[in-house]
Amino acid sequence: MNYEIKQEGKFRYIEAGEGEPLMLLHGLFGALSNFKDLIDYFSKRNKVVVPMLPLFDLDLLHTTVGGLEKHVQKFIEFKDYKNIHLLGNSLGGHVALVHVLKHPERIKSLILTGSSGLFENGMGDTYPKRGDYEYIRKKTEVTFYDPAMATKELVDEVYDIVNQRIKVIKVIALAKSAIRNNLGDELKEIKTPTLLIWGNNDTITPPFVGKEFNKLIPNSELHFIDKCGHAPMMERPDEFNEILNGFLTKLNAPVPV
Repeated sequence: MNYEIKQEGKFRYIEAGEGEPLMLLHGLFGALSNFKDLIDYFSKRNKVVVPMLPLFDLDLLHTTVGGLEKHVQKFIEFKDYKNIHLLGNSLGGHVALVHVLKHPERIKSLILTGSSGLFENGMGDTYPKRGDYEYIRKKTEVTFYDPAMATKELVDEVYDIVNQRIKVIKVIALAKSAIRNNLGDELKEIKTPTLLIWGNNDTITPPFVGKEFNKLIPNSELHFIDKCGHAPMMERPDEFNEILNGFLTKLNAPVPV
Protein backbone atom coordinates (compact mmCIF):
# COMPACT_ATOMS: atom_id res chain seq x y z
CA MET A 1 0.00 0.00 0.00
CA ASN A 2 1.30 3.45 -0.87
CA TYR A 3 0.81 6.24 1.63
CA GLU A 4 0.67 9.91 0.75
CA ILE A 5 3.27 12.13 2.40
CA LYS A 6 1.41 15.21 3.63
CA GLN A 7 3.06 18.61 3.99
CA GLU A 8 1.86 21.21 6.49
CA GLY A 9 4.24 24.11 7.08
CA LYS A 10 7.66 22.62 7.81
CA PHE A 11 6.23 19.21 8.71
CA ARG A 12 6.13 16.25 6.33
CA TYR A 13 4.37 13.14 7.56
CA ILE A 14 2.14 10.17 6.84
CA GLU A 15 -1.15 9.69 8.66
CA ALA A 16 -3.30 6.59 8.17
CA GLY A 17 -6.29 5.21 10.11
CA GLU A 18 -8.20 6.42 13.13
CA GLY A 19 -7.86 5.92 16.88
CA GLU A 20 -5.14 6.61 19.42
CA PRO A 21 -2.01 7.87 17.63
CA LEU A 22 0.77 5.35 17.06
CA MET A 23 3.72 7.52 16.09
CA LEU A 24 6.71 5.91 14.38
CA LEU A 25 10.18 7.49 14.47
CA HIS A 26 12.66 6.15 11.91
CA GLY A 27 16.41 5.75 12.31
CA LEU A 28 19.43 7.34 10.66
CA PHE A 29 19.09 5.40 7.42
CA GLY A 30 15.38 4.77 7.91
CA ALA A 31 12.94 4.82 5.04
CA LEU A 32 9.17 4.55 4.92
CA SER A 33 9.55 1.00 3.64
CA ASN A 34 10.90 0.10 7.12
CA PHE A 35 7.42 0.56 8.57
CA LYS A 36 5.22 -0.69 5.71
CA ASP A 37 3.94 -3.88 7.42
CA LEU A 38 3.48 -2.05 10.70
CA ILE A 39 1.42 0.74 9.07
CA ASP A 40 -0.72 -1.76 7.13
CA TYR A 41 -1.48 -3.75 10.30
CA PHE A 42 -2.06 -1.00 12.85
CA SER A 43 -3.86 1.58 10.67
CA LYS A 44 -6.94 -0.67 11.10
CA ARG A 45 -7.05 0.18 14.83
CA ASN A 46 -4.87 3.27 15.35
CA LYS A 47 -4.09 6.58 13.74
CA VAL A 48 -0.61 5.67 12.52
CA VAL A 49 1.60 8.73 12.13
CA VAL A 50 5.10 8.79 10.63
CA PRO A 51 6.80 12.20 10.79
CA MET A 52 9.73 12.57 8.40
CA LEU A 53 12.62 13.48 10.69
CA PRO A 54 14.67 16.38 9.24
CA LEU A 55 17.96 14.46 9.36
CA PHE A 56 19.50 16.56 6.58
CA ASP A 57 17.46 19.77 6.86
CA LEU A 58 18.59 21.20 10.20
CA ASP A 59 21.62 23.46 10.37
CA LEU A 60 24.74 21.65 11.56
CA LEU A 61 24.54 23.09 15.09
CA HIS A 62 21.09 21.52 15.58
CA THR A 63 21.80 18.26 13.72
CA THR A 64 21.65 16.38 17.02
CA VAL A 65 19.37 13.99 18.90
CA GLY A 66 18.08 17.04 20.80
CA GLY A 67 17.42 18.96 17.57
CA LEU A 68 15.36 16.07 16.21
CA GLU A 69 13.45 15.81 19.50
CA LYS A 70 12.51 19.50 19.29
CA HIS A 71 11.11 18.89 15.79
CA VAL A 72 9.00 15.99 17.11
CA GLN A 73 7.74 18.10 20.03
CA LYS A 74 6.72 20.97 17.73
CA PHE A 75 4.98 18.50 15.39
CA ILE A 76 3.01 16.92 18.25
CA GLU A 77 1.91 20.35 19.47
CA PHE A 78 1.06 21.48 15.93
CA LYS A 79 -1.17 18.42 15.38
CA ASP A 80 -2.39 18.42 19.02
CA TYR A 81 -2.01 14.65 19.35
CA LYS A 82 -2.77 13.12 22.75
CA ASN A 83 -2.47 9.61 24.25
CA ILE A 84 0.37 8.83 21.84
CA HIS A 85 2.01 5.42 21.58
CA LEU A 86 5.51 6.53 20.61
CA LEU A 87 7.62 3.96 18.77
CA GLY A 88 11.23 4.44 17.73
CA ASN A 89 13.75 2.28 15.91
CA SER A 90 17.50 2.85 16.30
CA LEU A 91 18.16 6.64 16.36
CA GLY A 92 14.36 7.14 16.33
CA GLY A 93 14.21 5.25 19.63
CA HIS A 94 16.82 7.59 21.09
CA VAL A 95 14.75 10.61 19.99
CA ALA A 96 11.65 9.00 21.54
CA LEU A 97 13.49 8.47 24.85
CA VAL A 98 14.64 12.10 25.01
CA HIS A 99 11.09 13.22 24.20
CA VAL A 100 9.52 11.08 26.96
CA LEU A 101 12.05 12.37 29.48
CA LYS A 102 11.27 16.01 28.54
CA HIS A 103 7.56 15.87 27.63
CA PRO A 104 5.85 12.77 29.05
CA GLU A 105 2.42 14.38 29.32
CA ARG A 106 1.05 13.40 25.89
CA ILE A 107 2.71 9.97 25.72
CA LYS A 108 0.64 6.93 26.73
CA SER A 109 3.30 4.32 25.98
CA LEU A 110 6.84 4.02 24.67
CA ILE A 111 7.99 1.29 22.29
CA LEU A 112 11.70 0.86 21.55
CA THR A 113 13.28 -1.50 19.05
CA GLY A 114 17.04 -1.58 18.48
CA SER A 115 17.24 1.82 20.17
CA SER A 116 20.41 3.80 20.70
CA GLY A 117 20.77 5.78 23.92
CA LEU A 118 22.95 3.36 25.87
CA PHE A 119 25.27 1.65 23.39
CA GLU A 120 25.46 1.08 19.66
CA ASN A 121 27.97 -0.06 17.03
CA GLY A 122 27.90 2.51 14.25
CA MET A 123 28.72 1.98 10.59
CA GLY A 124 32.28 1.31 11.77
CA ASP A 125 35.51 3.23 12.29
CA THR A 126 36.18 3.56 8.55
CA TYR A 127 32.68 4.82 7.90
CA PRO A 128 31.42 5.88 5.49
CA LYS A 129 33.46 5.19 2.37
CA ARG A 130 32.11 7.33 -0.40
CA GLY A 131 31.89 5.70 -3.77
CA ASP A 132 32.47 2.16 -2.48
CA TYR A 133 29.16 0.43 -3.28
CA GLU A 134 30.29 -3.01 -2.10
CA TYR A 135 31.31 -1.61 1.29
CA ILE A 136 27.94 0.10 1.70
CA ARG A 137 26.14 -3.11 0.68
CA LYS A 138 28.00 -5.13 3.33
CA LYS A 139 27.36 -2.50 6.00
CA THR A 140 23.65 -2.47 5.11
CA GLU A 141 23.52 -6.28 5.27
CA VAL A 142 24.89 -6.19 8.84
CA THR A 143 21.64 -4.51 9.89
CA PHE A 144 19.81 -7.78 9.33
CA TYR A 145 20.06 -11.43 10.35
CA ASP A 146 19.20 -12.36 6.76
CA PRO A 147 21.51 -10.42 4.39
CA ALA A 148 18.93 -10.80 1.61
CA MET A 149 16.86 -8.16 3.47
CA ALA A 150 19.41 -5.59 2.23
CA THR A 151 17.70 -5.21 -1.15
CA LYS A 152 19.28 -3.24 -3.97
CA GLU A 153 16.69 -0.51 -3.37
CA LEU A 154 17.72 -0.23 0.29
CA VAL A 155 21.45 -0.26 -0.48
CA ASP A 156 20.92 2.35 -3.20
CA GLU A 157 19.20 4.66 -0.66
CA VAL A 158 22.14 4.42 1.77
CA TYR A 159 24.68 4.74 -1.06
CA ASP A 160 22.94 7.89 -2.27
CA ILE A 161 23.15 9.44 1.20
CA VAL A 162 26.84 8.69 1.76
CA ASN A 163 27.79 10.08 -1.64
CA GLN A 164 26.52 13.57 -0.83
CA ARG A 165 29.15 15.36 1.20
CA ILE A 166 26.79 17.52 3.30
CA LYS A 167 24.66 14.47 4.11
CA VAL A 168 27.74 12.51 5.19
CA ILE A 169 28.73 15.36 7.51
CA LYS A 170 25.23 15.37 9.03
CA VAL A 171 25.11 11.58 9.40
CA ILE A 172 28.42 11.73 11.31
CA ALA A 173 27.13 14.65 13.43
CA LEU A 174 24.01 12.66 14.38
CA ALA A 175 25.99 9.50 15.09
CA LYS A 176 28.39 11.42 17.35
CA SER A 177 25.48 13.16 19.07
CA ALA A 178 23.88 9.77 19.79
CA ILE A 179 27.10 8.45 21.34
CA ARG A 180 27.53 11.61 23.47
CA ASN A 181 23.89 11.63 24.58
CA ASN A 182 24.02 8.56 26.83
CA LEU A 183 20.81 8.30 28.86
CA GLY A 184 21.87 5.63 31.35
CA ASP A 185 21.50 7.88 34.41
CA GLU A 186 18.10 9.27 33.37
CA LEU A 187 16.16 6.17 32.34
CA LYS A 188 14.96 5.49 35.89
CA GLU A 189 12.90 8.72 35.63
CA ILE A 190 10.67 7.25 32.89
CA LYS A 191 7.23 6.41 34.30
CA THR A 192 5.60 5.66 30.93
CA PRO A 193 4.71 1.99 30.24
CA THR A 194 7.48 0.78 27.94
CA LEU A 195 7.75 -2.12 25.50
CA LEU A 196 11.18 -3.28 24.30
CA ILE A 197 11.30 -5.48 21.19
CA TRP A 198 14.79 -6.68 20.31
CA GLY A 199 16.32 -8.87 17.63
CA ASN A 200 18.25 -11.73 19.18
CA ASN A 201 20.87 -11.33 16.44
CA ASP A 202 21.15 -7.52 16.50
CA THR A 203 24.84 -6.64 16.11
CA ILE A 204 24.33 -2.84 16.23
CA THR A 205 22.47 -2.66 19.55
CA PRO A 206 23.11 -6.23 20.77
CA PRO A 207 20.70 -8.14 23.07
CA PHE A 208 22.53 -7.00 26.22
CA VAL A 209 21.44 -3.43 25.35
CA GLY A 210 17.77 -4.48 25.41
CA LYS A 211 18.38 -6.18 28.79
CA GLU A 212 20.02 -3.02 30.15
CA PHE A 213 17.09 -0.84 29.00
CA ASN A 214 14.74 -3.33 30.68
CA LYS A 215 16.74 -3.12 33.92
CA LEU A 216 16.91 0.71 33.92
CA ILE A 217 13.37 1.64 32.77
CA PRO A 218 11.06 0.83 35.73
CA ASN A 219 7.77 -0.02 33.97
CA SER A 220 9.18 -1.96 31.02
CA GLU A 221 8.87 -5.39 29.43
CA LEU A 222 11.35 -7.00 27.05
CA HIS A 223 10.67 -9.40 24.16
CA PHE A 224 13.31 -11.00 21.94
CA ILE A 225 12.69 -12.19 18.37
CA ASP A 226 14.91 -15.00 17.07
CA LYS A 227 16.73 -14.90 13.72
CA CYS A 228 16.32 -11.15 13.69
CA GLY A 229 18.69 -8.19 13.51
CA HIS A 230 18.45 -4.44 14.14
CA ALA A 231 15.07 -3.77 12.46
CA PRO A 232 12.56 -6.36 13.79
CA MET A 233 9.53 -4.54 12.32
CA MET A 234 11.07 -5.12 8.86
CA GLU A 235 12.65 -8.53 9.28
CA ARG A 236 10.03 -10.27 11.43
CA PRO A 237 6.90 -8.12 10.94
CA ASP A 238 4.36 -10.78 12.00
CA GLU A 239 6.05 -11.49 15.35
CA PHE A 240 6.70 -7.78 15.89
CA ASN A 241 3.07 -6.81 15.24
CA GLU A 242 1.78 -9.63 17.46
CA ILE A 243 3.95 -8.51 20.40
CA LEU A 244 3.01 -4.84 19.94
CA ASN A 245 -0.68 -5.63 19.53
CA GLY A 246 -0.64 -7.69 22.74
CA PHE A 247 1.04 -4.83 24.61
CA LEU A 248 -1.43 -2.20 23.35
CA THR A 249 -4.43 -4.46 24.03
CA LYS A 250 -3.25 -5.08 27.60
CA LEU A 251 -2.59 -1.36 28.08
CA ASN A 252 -6.12 -0.45 27.00
CA ALA A 253 -7.87 -3.24 28.92
CA PRO A 254 -10.24 -2.00 31.64
CA VAL A 255 -8.77 -2.21 35.13
CA PRO A 256 -10.64 -4.86 37.19
CA VAL A 257 -12.47 -3.35 40.19
